[in-house]
Amino acid sequence: MNMSELITMTGTFGHTEKMPVLFLGHGSPMNAIEENEFVAGWRTVGKTLPRPNAVLCVSAHWETKGTFVTAMQHPKTIHDFGGFPRELFAVEYPAPGSPELAREVITIVNNTDVALDERWGLDHGCWSVVSRLYPNADVPVIQMSLDYDLSPQAHYDLAKELSSLRTKGVLIVGSGNIVHNLGKLAWDKLDEPGFGYDWALEADAKIKRFIMADDHPSLINYRSQGTAFDLAIPTPDHYLPLLYTLALKDENERVIVFNDKAVAGSLTMTSLKIEKA
Repeated sequence: MNMSELITMTGTFGHTEKMPVLFLGHGSPMNAIEENEFVAGWRTVGKTLPRPNAVLCVSAHWETKGTFVTAMQHPKTIHDFGGFPRELFAVEYPAPGSPELAREVITIVNNTDVALDERWGLDHGCWSVVSRLYPNADVPVIQMSLDYDLSPQAHYDLAKELSSLRTKGVLIVGSGNIVHNLGKLAWDKLDEPGFGYDWALEADAKIKRFIMADDHPSLINYRSQGTAFDLAIPTPDHYLPLLYTLALKDENERVIVFNDKAVAGSLTMTSLKIEKA
């Protein structure tokens, strides 16, 4: 790092009050253009946040071999979905990137190799929710990928190494869904928010009990929690961002639950904000 880069990083990411941490149940990409209660929930929470220097988002939709952080000045808006209206594909979220923050991540993470990425951008797990927090696209945003070869414990441990960013004005956002089984969606119930299968509601309720009890070991070992969890989390991609959020919680902090509702039987929009008690 040359001197000009060091000066830029020091000025942008100097010491701040500890930023909150978010887990956002992002649901359908259509939430990027529709107005509904979940969008209102994200927007409301966004208004309670201190102005960040940057956002680091861990999205369910960027799985890689190895761990990467986006390091381009101008990340592209990725439309990583199909079968949706043309209007959704026309959405652009031109938030700047932050190569300085990407290099800072590499500096502070010691137990996992993290590499810079110049190709990805912002996927819909990121921009569909961050655009509701910062609609003017005037806050720098980077993404960190999910290494599909890491265990849940290793993801949790990696997240803990990001904690110093919270006192440098960085808002860390996990974006996924606590319950996410697209194979069992009740398509005829899409317009009835609140409908959830018994196993989905059971898993969501048990996960929230573990969260409020700070029982992170049970959440890390989610594969040992029985049939409801197996149905609720058939693949880890949408669940792991929750572990990144919870790993950053300190003892003197509280968890606020919002958007706490099921959709189409097998999806929950449950979202969390971690902040000073």
